[in-house]
This record gives sequence, structure tokens and C-alpha cells, in this order.
Amino acid sequence: MATMAVTSNETTGISSSAAWHAVERRDSSYDGRFVYAVRSTGVFCKPSCPSRRALRANVEFFSTTADAERAGFRACRRCKPTDESGVHPAVERAREYLDAHADRLVSLDELATAVGMSASHLQRSFKRVVGVSPKAYQAEGRMQRFKTRLRAGDTVSRATYEAGFGSSSRVYERAAQSLGMTPASYRRGGAGVRIAYTIEDAPVGRVLVATTERGVCAVELGATDADVERALRADFPKASIDRDDSANGTWVRAVLDRARHPEQQSANRIPLDLAGTEFQRRVWNALQAIPAGERRSYAQVAHTIGAPGASRAVAQACASNRVAVVVPCHRVIRGDGGLSGYKWGVERKRLLLSQESE
Repeated sequence: MATMAVTSNETTGISSSAAWHAVERRDSSYDGRFVYAVRSTGVFCKPSCPSRRALRANVEFFSTTADAERAGFRACRRCKPTDESGVHPAVERAREYLDAHADRLVSLDELATAVGMSASHLQRSFKRVVGVSPKAYQAEGRMQRFKTRLRAGDTVSRATYEAGFGSSSRVYERAAQSLGMTPASYRRGGAGVRIAYTIEDAPVGRVLVATTERGVCAVELGATDADVERALRADFPKASIDRDDSANGTWVRAVLDRARHPEQQSANRIPLDLAGTEFQRRVWNALQAIPAGERRSYAQVAHTIGAPGASRAVAQACASNRVAVVVPCHRVIRGDGGLSGYKWGVERKRLLLSQESE
């Protein structure tokens, strides 16, 4: 198998000779930037590992622990190079630093210096734990502040300034995905957005399917028509909402088919009109890739999207899902196999999973 030797590049910025000197010095400042493996023992270590040094001719360097494992090496039991427990406090300090300096852009180098990690190590660790890069975290934080200011009644220009956006064009670039509508419409609580919905029956109860001209924006499950209508209007308090059983019939029928027969893996693609952060959209896309009849833990989903330390953020993204069944968050369970909370009720989650298993 081809090795992934550390060379001088934009990812690590380390040459093989510099890496070896770091290993000779047991320099802990390089921990997380690369690992070294010893062919004679089949073990890979952190640069700071206190074990006896191997011959240089027997050593290979890898950018990540995953690269070393793919090459057939196993982790050292002494220095535990795959143990990320020490990373989380530094990542939390990085989040606190970004939150404290939310009024301006913080460069990766500045952030790394503030928390005492190398920039490349921080970038990888932050994404594993939080689910997005430091840059994306800042962008999502600005959008959340922008939304808060709009809900508080600020004008679009005032909210843009208070949230830390350099210009209104930056806001409008992200508005479609993050807000699901223009900033002005969001400020008015969805005023100007037209939503049509219909309600049908299914084994899980009454199913409301709501659509805009762009796609399905909500799928609500409940015991009565009043329950599902109330939930829809709470999500879009000032939108123009009308019942129309004939609107967007193809989309509606596809959603109802999934609600009535969740055990069948439908090939029909249902266009969605969902507002969410970059991380939420990655989670929702991953959920739609889970086959009917299968389950995933929050940790497994986090690993799938390349953020193995972000299980809690995955759970929050599942809780933010507005389209039951289509984005099948019911297929995500706890690591011990137990059923966790479900926006539309744990018993409905149990019923959906039972139907899929059958």
C-alpha cells in the first residue's frame, strides 16, 4: 500500500527532515500535525512519544492517524496518538475566542495562537469536534446574529452591520440557504412567502405536507388536523398559508407514499425548500442516504460527514428538521440502541422503525 509521507506542502508545512528532527527532540508542539510509524514494530506514535527511538531508515511519516492505520500500522499504547481527549478543551477555548470576537473576522493563525495549537491541527480538530471549520463557524454565527436582529425588528441594513457582515451582498449570498427566503421576508416573519398545504391520513397519524414554489418546506405528523396546522403556523408565523389539496400534487403524493410505506425505499427525488446552516444541511443529506430498514447512531452520522466529535451537533440538527420522513431523522438512534427524542413523538419514531424493519 502506498504511504502518505509527510512532505513540505500547504496542508502540513513540514518536510520529512523537519518531522524527523521533531521526533528526535520529542517535540510535543508537533503532536497532531503528523504521526510517525516504525516498520519493524508496526506501531505509529506521536512526535512526543517517550518510547525508545527507532532507526530513521525504519520510520515513515503520516499526516493523520487514519493514514497510518490505512497503511497497516496500529496505535502506540504508550502515547495513544488516536486519543482526542486533550483536544476538546482547546477546541472549546477556540469557540469561546470566536464568540468573544464576533464583531470581526478572526484568522486561523490568530485563533491557533490564542489557544496554543498549530493552525493545521486546530483546523482538523475543530472540524472533528464542532462539525464545521472555524471559518464556517464564524459565518454561521454571523447569520444567527443577523436572524436574531431581524426578529428583534432591526432593518436589514442595521442587522447586517450588527451581525458583522461587511456588506449586504454577503448576506444575500447566504440568505436562500440559511433563511429560505429574502432577509426582508424573514424580518416580516415570512410575510410574502406563499405556502400551500394538504392533510392526509397515514399509520403514524395525520400527515401535513406543505410546499412553496421551490419544494416541500414542512412535513408535520400529529393526532389531529388542528395539531399539524398549529405546528406549521408556528414555524411560519406571518407567511401566507392556505390549504390547497391540488397544489404540487406530485411532490405531495411522493411524501405521502413515504409516510404510508416507510419500508419502501423510494427512488423519487423530492425537492426541498429548507433553511439551515451548512452543518445542518450536511447532516440532512447524510440522513437521506440511510437506507430504509437501517439505523445509525448520532456518532455514526457524525463520522459519515467527517466530524466524528460532533455527535451532539448532529442531534441538534436532527431536532431542527422540519420535514418528517423525507429527511428520515427517525433512523438515528442512541449509541446504546435506545430511541432518543423525536420531534413528532417517540412512539411515532418507534412505529416508523417497526414498519421499516418489517
